[in-house]
Amino acid sequence: MSILDGIFKKGDDSVKAKTEDTAKLSLRKEELDIAKSRAQKGDVEIGKEILEEHKKVDVPVSCEEVVIERRSLNNEASDSPITSEETIKIPISEEKVDVNKHTVVTGEILAHKREIENTAHIDETLKREEARINKVGDANIIDDGIDHS
Repeated sequence: MSILDGIFKKGDDSVKAKTEDTAKLSLRKEELDIAKSRAQKGDVEIGKEILEEHKKVDVPVSCEEVVIERRSLNNEASDSPITSEETIKIPISEEKVDVNKHTVVTGEILAHKREIENTAHIDETLKREEARINKVGDANIIDDGIDHS
């Protein structure tokens, strides 16, 4: 019977190896496994909206008019007979406003993605095992403090 039999129970999973006067206890700790993955955050949709604007424009136009002046000639004698076949035709013109519309390009929108980096703050509690050595009686213990794993 070993002197360590009373300290380590049989079937204890923490005991990795045990000889007559030597026992080995494995100490464990937790570490963080951090992985990143891409997830869709949202969408940006760029479209066009048609707005209407009522526009009033004053356009100067010209037209011709006939001015008739009547003069009295003091009853002068004439050799021409009176007939209804004598007429004068004077063509008159005016400016008409012709309105058409045409489309012009006023600008363009460019969109692109860029990647920015931020820092995600992780706050997690990790566990670890440490050896606790208890003395019973007047036992001498020499601990070199070196991990021999």
